[in-house]
Amino acid sequence: MASSAASADHKSFSKHLQSSQRILALLGAGLSASSGLSTFRGAGGLWRSHDATSLATPEAFDANPGLVWQFYSYRRHLALAAKPNRAHYALAELARRKEGFATLSQNVDGLSQRANHPESQLHLLHGSLFDVKCTSFYCNYAGQNFNDPIVDALAIPQDRAEPNHEATNSLYTALSNTAADLDISDPATTLPPIPTTSLPHCPACKTGLLRPGVVWFGELIPSSTISDIEFWIDASPTIDLILVIGTSSRVYPAAGYVDRARAKGARVAVVNMERGDAPTSGLKNEDWFFEGDAGLLVPKMLEPVIGEVQVPSSA
Repeated sequence: MASSAASADHKSFSKHLQSSQRILALLGAGLSASSGLSTFRGAGGLWRSHDATSLATPEAFDANPGLVWQFYSYRRHLALAAKPNRAHYALAELARRKEGFATLSQNVDGLSQRANHPESQLHLLHGSLFDVKCTSFYCNYAGQNFNDPIVDALAIPQDRAEPNHEATNSLYTALSNTAADLDISDPATTLPPIPTTSLPHCPACKTGLLRPGVVWFGELIPSSTISDIEFWIDASPTIDLILVIGTSSRVYPAAGYVDRARAKGARVAVVNMERGDAPTSGLKNEDWFFEGDAGLLVPKMLEPVIGEVQVPSSA
């Protein structure tokens, strides 16, 4: 019975997707979980002994910029090592097939961009791990940096074999070349403090300390991003469909977009691992909830429009 109900849901969703012209997608960390990146939610929400969200504030950076940079350098390192999953590529292809498709992403990992999601149809609510900006009051520098590590002091420590009298030089060299990163998210791993002088500094003014360019708790989403989203919403009296993927959509302003889309006639399709992760306003009879891994479900859901997802061989 459950299987036949799921099949009927997929069939009705497919029909509505194919007829939809104006589609909005709201993406969250659950999308990138399929690429192996932590969502930093629930029991897994700690980094070392810190609540991960407590490190994502201006106050935390002012109090301990070295610790905050270690946290973000770790996340940058993992994001660069990860690869876009099939859902990232499926959404990018949907954007190419549907001119009226817009994506609002709460993710900062850069995976949608690396899946070649059209830039004009991708709005980053919280910025990117690879954005940096100067903290000096007298400097307005902002740019991107993909170096890993961004400075030598933030390199992930390596678990290297120690030489001993029984090890030959060639064996020690081989072991050193295969050294693994230490898990610095584990509080048992020693992580020495980093002096401010060794942290990233501004290439423009030369004196200001750089900070991650993500939008932290307590900060406003850039006005240009909000303006672009408002322009898309106001461009038509109707929105046909909103896809809510890998997010509980309960944090504002992102949560408000579900209600705004619904007010313009949109039906809601949620893709999430947990049945309880539905929008704050709930689901209506005409909406859909697809429970499971977004990396597996989304490509199948979008297949009637985009065909089989093609992942580059180098990915």
